[in-house]
Amino acid sequence: MAEIQVLDSRTIDQIAAGEVVERPASVVKELVENACDAQATAITVEIKDGGTTFIRVTDNGSGIEKEQVKKAFFRHATSKIRNVEDLSHISSMGFRGEALSSISAVAMVEMITKTKDSLTGVRYSIEGEREQDFSEVGAPEGTTIIVRDLFFNTPARKKFLKTPATEGSYIADLMEHMALARPDISFQFMINRQTRFSTSGSGDLKEVVYRIYGREIAKEIFPFKAQEDGIKIEGFLGTPILVRPNRNFEFFFVNQRYIKSQILSKGLESGYQSRLMQHKFPMAYLHLSIDTESVDVNVHPSKMEVRFSDNQKVFDFLERHVKEALASREMIPTVSLTDEKDSAMALAKKLVENPPKAAVVSAPAVPPSTPYHMNKPAHAAAVRERPVIPAVSRPDDTAPTAQEKTVSAPKMLQVLPPQPFEKKRLEAMVEEKKQEYENQTQKIKEEKQLNLFEEKILTQKAVAQYNIIGQIFDTYWIASYQDKMILIDQHAAHEKVKYEALVKKMRDGTVESQNLLPPLVITLTAQEEGVLKRYEEYFSQIGFEIEPFGGNSYALRSVPCDLYGNLPDQLLQEILNELSQEQRPGTPAAVTEKIATMACKSAVKGNHKMSREEMESLLSQLLTLDNPYHCPHGRPTMITMSKQELERKFKRIV
Repeated sequence: MAEIQVLDSRTIDQIAAGEVVERPASVVKELVENACDAQATAITVEIKDGGTTFIRVTDNGSGIEKEQVKKAFFRHATSKIRNVEDLSHISSMGFRGEALSSISAVAMVEMITKTKDSLTGVRYSIEGEREQDFSEVGAPEGTTIIVRDLFFNTPARKKFLKTPATEGSYIADLMEHMALARPDISFQFMINRQTRFSTSGSGDLKEVVYRIYGREIAKEIFPFKAQEDGIKIEGFLGTPILVRPNRNFEFFFVNQRYIKSQILSKGLESGYQSRLMQHKFPMAYLHLSIDTESVDVNVHPSKMEVRFSDNQKVFDFLERHVKEALASREMIPTVSLTDEKDSAMALAKKLVENPPKAAVVSAPAVPPSTPYHMNKPAHAAAVRERPVIPAVSRPDDTAPTAQEKTVSAPKMLQVLPPQPFEKKRLEAMVEEKKQEYENQTQKIKEEKQLNLFEEKILTQKAVAQYNIIGQIFDTYWIASYQDKMILIDQHAAHEKVKYEALVKKMRDGTVESQNLLPPLVITLTAQEEGVLKRYEEYFSQIGFEIEPFGGNSYALRSVPCDLYGNLPDQLLQEILNELSQEQRPGTPAAVTEKIATMACKSAVKGNHKMSREEMESLLSQLLTLDNPYHCPHGRPTMITMSKQELERKFKRIV
């Protein structure tokens, strides 16, 4: 039998680093979270080669006391918690005390830090647990950490990293999440000396969305806010126009921490139910504030997963309020006859190739003998006592020379004022960026005001003024109202009316059943049988009569009348299969959705002539619905086009 031995500290640190430091993005995440916990109001992150060779994180936070610097690199050394009881109400971003220890175990790390009350700062260098330098240095208040040659002493792990471009994209995603999580902090993110994006730190979440994702996205989101029973949520929801093929644009932040949560995703998507097509997902930027004792963030070292003490409560809260927010807005898409170059795909490509310009100006390079100047955010509302700090480093980002290490602190503190021409150039650049941001912000405000005062076009009063011109292709109606042309899809509209009528019957328990003679016998798997027993009462309420028939077989004796003739045995098995995969809590919506969708097959189809009276009747029925804007599959029932858009295409206006 092999002898049991206690591992040495170096091996232990590298094992721990494997859990915390998976790739360069993990390093940036830990360092930026530490900067946030240090009460920084400005954070600059710069990377090179995807963060594999160089990462620099600079903040203007509280800094670290000289006698505490070395201790910060010990394993499980932290200022965030004191005992196990503190884990139940964590409010800080970090708390494990593993970040600096894990990073320094697999990289060359240099820290420059200074507190407000200290005359000089401290430079501390450590390479793979070996201390290289500990000396005084002139520095602004805050902390700068430089990480070089990640995984230099673990080449096997370095081989598993992807290309610099891919690793850099992971960091870019992370920085976008951090900026959205903390709009009150001014972030500047640079890749290979080029500014990728920057934010003012004004606290305006929509401004951050605009800076990162552009004007087209920012104008299609609207404010969302709700609060009840110890849960508060605020942020922005996207209109159904902003659909995505995946959940990558569902952004959730719990107590200012970016997280991924199936409960929140399902609650959001359930709120958007019937407004989106199948396999499409909404866009949302939501900040959830909840008592720290009701949420557990100590699930995984990455701190990306959380557990709620009451999943059902959180799900119901989000679903209900999202539905209410969407129901209060008119969701009729406005189309434009744009050229290919102005299409959404072309716009997305443009945003990727030319990201929005920075709102914060980087300080120019200065000679090594000159202390590094500080610059302030361009946005006037964001100017505060703690300015944005450019990265503290030599222009060539090389390690300090032996001669530099011997320079005494007083000599390093001989601050030389910036040259007049350099100061004027910097002030001019700041003023230019400030004016640019204010102009762009004003455009968004004007669009928002127009939306607030624009009269809805799908109301009893408005529909009475519709001029129904006629039907084209025996499928679509054309109507005019004020300065808009309205196109209505008759199948989608009728389908929605029938869907809502059947759902209402199911909820009220007034669904009529049709007996099957002879009954249909179906054989279920163990999983399907378990789902059937779980929702047996619900199936009975909506018109199904199902009885055991021996073994794992069941007799289907009656079905809802609207489903008669729709192969009910196959339909039932499809419903059971969907319910077995459904992860959201609450009422089995898959049952209602599936049955109603099947029943809607009797809706009027395309290529069917309708009289004016039939059109007016269907419009009246649409007006009685909570959501008349989308069919059960998420397709729009109607779209509009403005008179101005038509005149632009006919060159009446330019």
